[in-house]
Amino acid sequence: MSKKGNSRPILVPVDFSSHSETALVCAAELAETLGSKLIILHVVHDPGDAPGYYSVKGRDKQLRRMEDVAAEMLEEFLLKTQKNHPELPALKHAETMLVVGLPVNRILESAEKIHASMIIMGSQGRTGLAHVLLGSKAEQIVRLAPLPVMIVKDKKKPKT
Repeated sequence: MSKKGNSRPILVPVDFSSHSETALVCAAELAETLGSKLIILHVVHDPGDAPGYYSVKGRDKQLRRMEDVAAEMLEEFLLKTQKNHPELPALKHAETMLVVGLPVNRILESAEKIHASMIIMGSQGRTGLAHVLLGSKAEQIVRLAPLPVMIVKDKKKPKT
């Protein structure tokens, strides 16, 4: 039995990938158990080639303010996840946050701002050269966060 509002929120940074959905579902299950609120965060990373704008697919390469597009994508992501997992009431009561900046910095700042009890995020689980060259936002968060961090890996889909 959960006691709503008796614990600090769980922060779930998302990038709209299947890894993020898996982490969000895990976080919603844990939030139900702990009676915690979910706060879903998306960090808009300003691309160097079109600062302040995202290219919108299927609209003749139209550029729109990236915050507007990201807000729509975040809402669609949450609605899709809610539809796929109607058994998780924590998803229905989740709040969303949208911030602009470098993902690792903004995730840590957001966790501090909301007094999060923990961060739960997905990981692509890159290894080898891809990991060395690209680094891992999840790994950086684990190293730098002053609070518990749970990394959730997406289940491998069988090859057909």
